[in-house]
Amino acid sequence: MTLITPGILIVDDEDIVRKSCVRILSPYGYNLQTARNGSEAVKKLQNEAFDLVLADLVMPDTTGIDLLKKIKEEWPETEVIIITGYGTVKTAVDALKYGAYDFIEKPFTPEVLLNSVERCLEKKRLKIENIRLRQEINALYSLDNIIGTSREMQKVFKLIATVSSTGSTVLITGESGTGKELVARAIHYNSARKEQPFIVVDCGTIPENLMESELFGHIKGSFTSAVTTEKGVLETANGGTVFLDEISNLPLSMQMKLLRVLQEKEFRPVGSKKIVKIDIRFIAATNRDLSEMVKQGKFREDFFYRLNVFPINVPPLRNRKEDIPALAYYFLHKYSKEVGRDVPHISAEAMRQLIANDWPGNVRELENVIHRAVIVCEGRMLRPEHIMIPIGYEEEIEIPMTLDELKLKKKNIRTKSIEEIEKGFLIAALRRNDWNITRAAAEVGMQRPNFHALLKKYNISKGKSD
Repeated sequence: MTLITPGILIVDDEDIVRKSCVRILSPYGYNLQTARNGSEAVKKLQNEAFDLVLADLVMPDTTGIDLLKKIKEEWPETEVIIITGYGTVKTAVDALKYGAYDFIEKPFTPEVLLNSVERCLEKKRLKIENIRLRQEINALYSLDNIIGTSREMQKVFKLIATVSSTGSTVLITGESGTGKELVARAIHYNSARKEQPFIVVDCGTIPENLMESELFGHIKGSFTSAVTTEKGVLETANGGTVFLDEISNLPLSMQMKLLRVLQEKEFRPVGSKKIVKIDIRFIAATNRDLSEMVKQGKFREDFFYRLNVFPINVPPLRNRKEDIPALAYYFLHKYSKEVGRDVPHISAEAMRQLIANDWPGNVRELENVIHRAVIVCEGRMLRPEHIMIPIGYEEEIEIPMTLDELKLKKKNIRTKSIEEIEKGFLIAALRRNDWNITRAAAEVGMQRPNFHALLKKYNISKGKSD
C-alpha cells in the first residue's frame, strides 16, 4: 500500500452517491474504485489494498458499522469514513468507537468530503512516516550497525548488549570524539524503552543558573522570567532515557539534587510544592577522570558511585586501528552521497596514511578528514594528496551550497592544509635540531633566510611551539 497514489474504495448502494464521490475526488489524483454493497466491498478489499474506505451506514446486505468492524479486524491499516443520511449522535459515537476516522452526513458538500478525506490521508501519511523513521532509527543504532571489529570494540558491544535489557544507570567514559553518545543511543534503542524519548542534556553548555529549571521545569512566577509553567527534561523524558553528556561539568549543587532524583525517582519543579514521580534511565558520559575529581573535591563521591553502576569505556581510535578501514569507507560512502560525488575507492597509499595516524580527535577527526577529502577529490579514488590531516583538531566543515562555494571551499582547504603541513615541517625540523635554525635549515635543504622567513610567517618560536 502506498500513499503516493492513495487508493480509495467508495461503498454505497445509491448510484448517485457513488458517482458524486468519484466526481468530487477524481481531480485530486486518487485511485478510485466503487462497490454497491458490503459483500462487493469485501471482495475488492481481499484483492487490493486501499488506504481509505468511504462506507455508507445503511446498505441492503450489511451496515456500515459491521463493514467497519470487519475492515479493522482484517485490514487494520485501512482507514474508514462513515457516510450516512441517518445521522445521530449515537451513530457517530459508535462509528468512532469502532475505529472510524470520521463521520459525515448526507447531503454533504464537496468541501466537507474533500476536507475529511484529505485530513484522513494526511494523518495516515504521517503515521507511516513515523513508523518508517522509528524503524530507521532502530536500525541505525542496532549493534550490527555500529562499526568495529577490533577486540576492544567487541568488548564494548558485549557490554552494550548486556546492559541494554536492564534499567541500570550507565557511565560511559572515553576521550572526545570516540562516540560516547552513539554508545548511549545504542543502549537506549536496544532496550525496552526504545519507543520512549531519548533526551540529551549537555552539562557543559547550560548555564548553572538555568540548569535546575532545564531539568526539573518550573511553574509560572517561580522566578522573574518564568511567565509560563514549563515542563523540564525529566518530566518530558518520563519512561525513556536521559543522556547526561559531559557530566563532569555539572555543578556540585546540581549533583546533589540529581543524586536525590536517582535515589528516589522523584523531583519537585522549581517553585512548586508538587512531587513528580518519574521512571527514567540515566546514562552519563565524560572524557575526564571522575574518581580523580572526587579526590580533588570537584565531584561528589556519592553521586559518582550512583552513576558508576555499569561503566563502559570507549577506546580511542589509536588503540583499535584495525577499525580504521571500515570507518573510513563508511564515511566515504556517507559524504560521497551527501556532497554528490562518485568516490567509491581509497588507494592503498592513502589507507596506509590513515592507519598510520594517531587520531587525537578520534573517530570524529577521521570523519572530518574523509569529509574534507571527498570535497577536494576530483576523481573516483581518494589518494594521499586528498588526505589532509590537520595538526590541531578542527570542527566539522560546512557543506557548500553552490559550485562557486565548492571551489572556494576547496581552495581554502588546500591553502589551510598546506599551511598546517609547512608549520609541522618547520617545527619537526627545529625539534630534531634542538631549535637551532641554521642546522634545521641545512638538514632539510633550505637556505637559512628562506627557512627563517617561514618561521616569521607562522610566528613560530621555541617558547610558543615547544
